[in-house]
Amino acid sequence: MEEYESLYEKIREILGGSPGNLKVLEQQIDMDLQMEYYECSRKIREEKDEAWAMEHMQYLEEPGYSVDVKKEILARLASMAKVECYRAIESFLDSAGNPLRNWAVLSLNESRMVLESKILDENQVFISTGLGGKDEKLRYFVVLMTRSRVDLSETHQMVIKNEFEYILKKFDAELEELHFSGSLATMLMLLPMQYSLKSVFREAIDECNRYGDFLNDDFIVTNVRVLSFQEIEEFLEGRNDKD
Repeated sequence: MEEYESLYEKIREILGGSPGNLKVLEQQIDMDLQMEYYECSRKIREEKDEAWAMEHMQYLEEPGYSVDVKKEILARLASMAKVECYRAIESFLDSAGNPLRNWAVLSLNESRMVLESKILDENQVFISTGLGGKDEKLRYFVVLMTRSRVDLSETHQMVIKNEFEYILKKFDAELEELHFSGSLATMLMLLPMQYSLKSVFREAIDECNRYGDFLNDDFIVTNVRVLSFQEIEEFLEGRNDKD
């Protein structure tokens, strides 16, 4: 959990305590693809071949060009503070399918950020995670466990649902999904970045434990991707083997 606390503090430090120029990627996009895109974008910024991008803009809609060529066109257009480049990416995204749709989403977000930085004369901060977010909230996947791995009863499940909805609402957080399997509960939720996820969940778990002290104080959290119950069980078994 310390990593998430450090991330929260680092964001505040970068923004000077104010999220006014902060943008969060809303879509859930695989982190490997995001890293590939940002590495491509970094190299392109070093080259700054705007003429090539403008000449090749028209080929985005042509079926004869490879995925790799279209990826480069999109990334180059996104690096330029030109409205026509933004519109070209936006138009392509309207009809884009796999495997280019998520690449186009990243390109459009970068293009918007570049344009806003130029128009507002202010650097924009763009935060992207595998699970995305909404407005100034980040999306997290969280796993709760019972003490001694005892299966959750229907009463326990109802307590978790009611208490977490109540606590999350206090912090303007949103519970999007909640699932149960054996001794595990998983949730997908949005939390405003000004709040500490660790503190919010500690309060919610404490509230649940007023009704039987059945939840483990520890929990698993990630903003990279959603895990299946099988993956969670394998992770917990591996951790127990190490212990």
